[in-house]
Amino acid sequence: MSRTKIPFPVRVPFVESLGLALHACAHGASELRVDLADAHMNSWEVAHGGVLMTMLDVAMATAARSDHLDGPGVATIEMKTSFVRPAEGELRALGKLLHRTSTLAFCEASVLDDTGELCAHATGTFKYLRKL
Repeated sequence: MSRTKIPFPVRVPFVESLGLALHACAHGASELRVDLADAHMNSWEVAHGGVLMTMLDVAMATAARSDHLDGPGVATIEMKTSFVRPAEGELRALGKLLHRTSTLAFCEASVLDDTGELCAHATGTFKYLRKL
């Protein structure tokens, strides 16, 4: 996927504060990245699980919206996460839309480290919503 950053479809201050960058968002897929900093770390000096879960959540949400960026937003209904190995360095989250109905999106995402090793994986269900 692309090394060039693109704008997120909507502004989310929390995502901005983590320094997540969107690199792809089209055809039911997305990619975002972050270069880990001290603020992202847990007591073992690897990525905090909350950073990984946020990356997975945002990757799935952007994949769910990827074909209709100006259309409805999405809200996470449920998410199941598995942590596979400690995450270090530059991380990539790859999101994929698995199935869509008129109101729901079923997605998956993986976080990979800078060597391509799987660090975490998630599946999630998202509800399409109009703007508040």
